[in-house]
Amino acid sequence: MATIEECRAALEKLSDSVGRAEGDVRAATALDRSVSCHITDLDVTFAGRMTDGRIDVRETLTGPPRQRADIRLAMTGDDLVALVDGELHFAKAWGSGRVKLEAGLRDLLRLRKLL
Repeated sequence: MATIEECRAALEKLSDSVGRAEGDVRAATALDRSVSCHITDLDVTFAGRMTDGRIDVRETLTGPPRQRADIRLAMTGDDLVALVDGELHFAKAWGSGRVKLEAGLRDLLRLRKLL
């Protein structure tokens, strides 16, 4: 089972990857939105903002998110690490329910370029 530190490192790695992206992927992440990622098996939520193509984790909270973020993810720590390392395909994980993504329709349409 992934640790809180491994999950935080995975989110930082994801932020770095998104920050280096170009073209359609870069445009999809050029949002200013609140984000949360609930790690279900650890019952921890990372909360922050997506701005200028980067994800800035500002808080690590025990339990589910306290506020409803604009973009909400939920998954196990192992799935987060596997997604970021390229061992798990997001669309398959999302389709099977291993990863949950909730956002407004407009954000989902923009984020689909990442999938």
